[in-house]
Amino acid sequence: MAKRGGASWRRRETLDPAFQQAKKLGYRSRASLKLLEINQRAQLFKRGDWVLDLGAAPGGWSQVALELAGAKQLAGPNRIIGVDLLPIKPLQGVSFLQGDFTSAGIQQKIQELLPDSGVQLVISDMAPNISGIRAKDQADSLMLADWALEASLKHLVKGGHFLVKLFQGPDVEAYGKKVKAEFGQIRWLKPKSSRSDSSEVYLLGKNRRLD
Repeated sequence: MAKRGGASWRRRETLDPAFQQAKKLGYRSRASLKLLEINQRAQLFKRGDWVLDLGAAPGGWSQVALELAGAKQLAGPNRIIGVDLLPIKPLQGVSFLQGDFTSAGIQQKIQELLPDSGVQLVISDMAPNISGIRAKDQADSLMLADWALEASLKHLVKGGHFLVKLFQGPDVEAYGKKVKAEFGQIRWLKPKSSRSDSSEVYLLGKNRRLD
């Protein structure tokens, strides 16, 4: 299996019809189409929302967040905060931090950019480099998902939403129970624009509990 971000992975990505459609619409990645579909089904974004985008590179989800939260038209500080180990080309309306979001330095910078009241939405399209060993890839995916959940519990306002990508496997159900304990509702979503041979699935936690 091609390593995520490697040359063969990039070739496969650019030849994919969903990627070509995304480029035609002006998006940086096919992942934009997934988030648009999920939002159409679940109504995540509202105008003026603050959004923390984990695993933001190359910027496809941040682009969608800008559009759906209306951040480009709003005065004041950037309301979309993107974080990734990889760089992204600048996006007007997005504050981007390059680095490990679990590190103390990046955590401090995130805190400085976010309002004291918190954010309305945490989204995570993070994925590990694919090894082709299913058990390892799923375990690595769950580790990233755990970090994303921790960030959502730290930064979300009451009633906020959390969207995270996972690879299907035996431990995913237990992870879903952890999310369900913190949110009023959970939904499992598989966008049509996901590849048919991909084990990825998205878990949505709606209405963060704080009582």
